[in-house]
Amino acid sequence: MVRALWVLGLLGVVIAVAVWLTDNPGRLDLQWRGYRIETSAAVLVALVVLFGIVAALAYRAWLGVVRAPGRVASAWRERRRRRGYQALTRGMVAVAAGDPGESQKQAKRAEVLLNEPPLTMLLSAQSAQLNGDDKAAEGFFAAMTESPETEFLGLRGLMSQALKAGDRDRALALARRAYRLQPKSEWVATTLFDLQVDAGLWLDASVTSDELGRRRLIEAPQADRRKAVLAFEQSRAARARGDGAEERRLLRQASDAAPDLVPAVIRWAQCLNADGKNRRAAGLIEKTWARAPHPDLVVAYLEIRQPADALAAVKVVEKLIKANADHSESRLAAAGVAVDAELWGEARKYLSTLTEAAQAEGFQGQAYRLMAKIEERERQDLAAAGEWLVRASTADPDRTWVCGQCGNTTDEWTVSCGNCGGFDAFAWDRPPHVGRLALQSIEESTAEPSNGSANLPAPVPRTGV
Repeated sequence: MVRALWVLGLLGVVIAVAVWLTDNPGRLDLQWRGYRIETSAAVLVALVVLFGIVAALAYRAWLGVVRAPGRVASAWRERRRRRGYQALTRGMVAVAAGDPGESQKQAKRAEVLLNEPPLTMLLSAQSAQLNGDDKAAEGFFAAMTESPETEFLGLRGLMSQALKAGDRDRALALARRAYRLQPKSEWVATTLFDLQVDAGLWLDASVTSDELGRRRLIEAPQADRRKAVLAFEQSRAARARGDGAEERRLLRQASDAAPDLVPAVIRWAQCLNADGKNRRAAGLIEKTWARAPHPDLVVAYLEIRQPADALAAVKVVEKLIKANADHSESRLAAAGVAVDAELWGEARKYLSTLTEAAQAEGFQGQAYRLMAKIEERERQDLAAAGEWLVRASTADPDRTWVCGQCGNTTDEWTVSCGNCGGFDAFAWDRPPHVGRLALQSIEESTAEPSNGSANLPAPVPRTGV
């Protein structure tokens, strides 16, 4: 619409000039070398305009002839570039599809058609990986690190190659270099953190974890938990080199940040007790028991309180479990010290309060073994004790430290899983159970317990074993 208005306006101006010249033709006399030309001013203007038009057309024709070779070459290059990018796209699709032959073919074609090594080297490296040519792939990745545009991609490829080869020291060095280039990359920071943990560089790992938290690449609770776990590992290192002051500082930091980190709390309580601060140490254990009951806390608490005899130990444990008395660990702990003190009624009372839900969480075996001990020591009934032990052998596994990533179990907490390498993956839990057919068969054949036994399933009749 605007262009049409411009054309109409220009046409109007031309018509107006032509009409004006027609109304005012004027007269022009020109003498030159014996020639005399007489005409009007309007004709002269028309001739000048016509000459300008002819000159402009001639100039455009000359430019077209001069520029033709360049345009042909540019069109050829553009067509070649399109074919190169088409080959590059097809190669990437072949890599994603896991087709090494097609990816290698398209990589060579893209390398010939495109004069852009950063793009073609990435495809060539991935094709070499698919073909199992690790040496060639590493060469391509190394070449990519020499260009600022592809340095990060090259480092990532080299890290992958190093991890595949099991060279974790080289992978760590490459991860540090990649982290300097892209500190906001979650993948790089996480990989660097894992490699630092694997190498036992607890302080470096703590700094990296703090950066992850500061950049909100991990949630704040996870960052705090990591900080506590890493502080605990640093305290172990300080203890190994005999730096007691540093060990205590780190243990306090760990227990404050994660009161449910049982190993750190127990060690911090032992240090406080060794420094004569037994009340503070006992309070620390009580606080942790309220959050995360664990049998090792009972042992540490008794060491701090030092009861005079078994009866005093019962009172001590009752004070410990007071803040979390309904937990199954609390009842089992109280039943255990009651058995040691030969308070059979108390022991049976605590065992009878174990609900079916608590038993389903992996406490049956411990309860059954305590019942066997009661039958043996109180009544000297070895037959009944044996039957309880049979039930214990068919119960779900006792709670232990279980890796939440692979299901690996261990008696002692460790910072990394020895099976899958997961960081802080262990939790006090019941191990994975394969099946319960044998236990179900036994439970179907049991009867109610007699003689005031705890409210647990009755022992299996000896004739049915």
